Amino acid sequence: MNCETVKENLVLHSYGELADDARFELEQHLERCPDCMRERQALREFQEQAALPALEPSASMLAAARIRLHDALDSAEQSAGWRNLVFDPMAWLRQVRFSPALASAILIIGFTAGVLTSFTAIPRGPRSVSDDSVTSAAVAGIRGISHDPSTNSVQIKYDSVVPQSANGSLDDPRIEQLLVYAARNQQNSGVRVESVDLLSRKCSNPQVRELMMYSLRYDTNPGVRLKALGGLQDFVKSDLRVRDAVVEALLYDSNPGVRTEAIRQLQPVVADGSVRAALQILADKDSNNYIRQESKRMLASVAGIQ
Repeated sequence: MNCETVKENLVLHSYGELADDARFELEQHLERCPDCMRERQALREFQEQAALPALEPSASMLAAARIRLHDALDSAEQSAGWRNLVFDPMAWLRQVRFSPALASAILIIGFTAGVLTSFTAIPRGPRSVSDDSVTSAAVAGIRGISHDPSTNSVQIKYDSVVPQSANGSLDDPRIEQLLVYAARNQQNSGVRVESVDLLSRKCSNPQVRELMMYSLRYDTNPGVRLKALGGLQDFVKSDLRVRDAVVEALLYDSNPGVRTEAIRQLQPVVADGSVRAALQILADKDSNNYIRQESKRMLASVAGIQ
């Protein structure tokens, strides 16, 4: 290894980024070359003078960053490969422009699909769904939900082309699918409350937990948010994302009842840094006297934990 190559690799060597064989050659060269040794010494002195003290981010900063990251990941749109062709009309147009055969095929497929759709869309009259799979695209709206606690049976009345209903237990995937649809899409807050209440019993399912966190953050009805909190309470200790969602509700929810339930659920994890940081903010300046006093009490209970 010559002097020029050594000088080019000194920075990589100082950060331990050289491969073992290159590092060995460089160190052998340094033992024989005083000029390169002085170059390395000068680089070390520069790094020592330029080094800044390592700063530890505050717990509140970590909590806020974690929440923003989760929200960004949840809302990020993934677009790659074939997805671009499915969801990007311009990509299809570019393909069709340079491929007359593809254009002809698309025309034939579209014509055939239109004929089949016209045939199958003809209303056949009311029916009760038992064996068919239910898709949200076929559901125009949820009319109502009724639950029989003695049999754990759920009946959901919904509209498609004509009014329909589905019967089954909470463990039925079709029922779960309709409940998720009702929780996310219904304008009727009573239906949302009932669907979230039933789904809250199945929060061991990660997808249902995601829905509960979504409802807690974004549903406009405080009753729905309270039901979502009730479903999440058993996972505050074990699921960091659930804990962050409850901390966020405590800090920012507009309903005092939701905030009171959130601070109650956070008591078992008060030693967590992000929870303590949120409590410190509330203890200092929250407008709700109960939240302020409860935050002080919880902080005092872990005063010895650093």
